[in-house]
Amino acid sequence: MANDKHEPVPRLDDTDVAILKYLAEDARLSQRAIARGVGMSPPAVADRIARLESLGVIEGYRARINYGLLGRALTVVVGVASERSDNQRELAQQVVEIPEVESVDLVTGALDLQVRLRVRDQAHFNEVYFDRLLALPGIRHTETALVLYAYTPDNFADRVLTSLTPPEEP
Repeated sequence: MANDKHEPVPRLDDTDVAILKYLAEDARLSQRAIARGVGMSPPAVADRIARLESLGVIEGYRARINYGLLGRALTVVVGVASERSDNQRELAQQVVEIPEVESVDLVTGALDLQVRLRVRDQAHFNEVYFDRLLALPGIRHTETALVLYAYTPDNFADRVLTSLTPPEEP
């Protein structure tokens, strides 16, 4: 989760990165399985994971959900321009309370917020958009886009973690 303060980057060694890669690939892996993969004892891996959690590097464990199978097959992105620049955070906090809102990003440019909605269909979108989103004070105008398909890497965390480790020498 994004925060407003700059936090120092914690020191991670190759073992920490390897543990993070295993967890990013499958957060349900047992500590015993991770320990085998990194060549450590399960208690040592447990200590490493606890340290990574206390540092805030690991923020939690989540299931990847297929929202289409839960009746939320339509994804809509709504760009929002606020009435005043000084109320963007307050507006974002109000928007994120709408149950169909998956995420709200404060952005630069002509728009102030990027809102990602998960809805059943066009009628459901109309209800959320007109009755809940536009009912909030402080919205000047919006730009709406229907998501046709979302491309995401299989494991973005692995890409970031790999970039943290220097390449192996031949």
